[in-house]
Amino acid sequence: MALFNRLNLKAKSLVNTGFGSSASSYGGRFINKDGSANAVKKGVGFLDRISWYHTMLDMSSWKFLSILLLFYITINFVFALLYFGIGIEHLNGIQTNDDVWVQFGQAYFFSAQTFTTVGYGHISPTGFYTSALSSAEALMGLLSFAIATGLFFGRFSKPSIFLKFSHHAIIAPFNEGKALMFRLAPYKNTNYIDAEVNLTLGMRIEENGVMTNKFYTLDLEYQKINSLALSWTLVHPITSESPLYGLRASDYESISGEIIVIIKTFDDMFSTTVATRTSYTFDEVIYGAKFKAMYSQSENHQSTVLDLGLLSDFDIVVID
Repeated sequence: MALFNRLNLKAKSLVNTGFGSSASSYGGRFINKDGSANAVKKGVGFLDRISWYHTMLDMSSWKFLSILLLFYITINFVFALLYFGIGIEHLNGIQTNDDVWVQFGQAYFFSAQTFTTVGYGHISPTGFYTSALSSAEALMGLLSFAIATGLFFGRFSKPSIFLKFSHHAIIAPFNEGKALMFRLAPYKNTNYIDAEVNLTLGMRIEENGVMTNKFYTLDLEYQKINSLALSWTLVHPITSESPLYGLRASDYESISGEIIVIIKTFDDMFSTTVATRTSYTFDEVIYGAKFKAMYSQSENHQSTVLDLGLLSDFDIVVID
């Protein structure tokens, strides 16, 4: 209740944020650091709440390739078992007097050749059941590679935003006062224009004896810039109009608060608008700090060097 009494009454809270006002209904942060919503859906079956297409597009490259490799190995193993079950004598080219594991290995590689429609011709099916099985496998292989090709194209063509955020936000000196700051920078050879950021502050406070979520818009010194080629330090001046006005260093350690960041910009390579989001909880805010400069002139003074390794580096300073 003491915190509520210290809140800046000039700051008007929001009601259309998409987050509920009941603090007891929420656990943890509102938005994860990677930008995903911190919510677990239930009430429907697992398969109904998962979009496999979105899942395959969003997962990391090593997981995607591992799934494709595992599927390829497994499906050929299954078909090899089926060929072996029908009878190895129905596969011309496999010696029936060979060791059983050698026979199974040859059946496996025949399956791989059929699945990929390579068909070297060393082994061929005979009999109705083996021929029907190989025909079904060839069809499944065509459909599987068509799906895999579509997923590869979707992953390469999906518009993505390549921005890194500083690990922490800071409270730093600014214009004879102080300001909330964090910064971001593009980390690949992309060209972003018309970058725009929106900041929302969410706090869990006790109001009239009930824990409540309160949300506020944080005004920025510059909310939009024409070109995002270097780093961009976002600055929210903590003036008498700010909901952070009057908060002390100890408040950032004890209050349950979160700064939600949403950025969108135009990528001229994809010719479309791309967006991302992240958040900083109050325990990720450093009170009394100043970011280090992260770009400088090159040695020949002909270009600007942006050191992405310094994105999160700061010095400790004393502020009131």
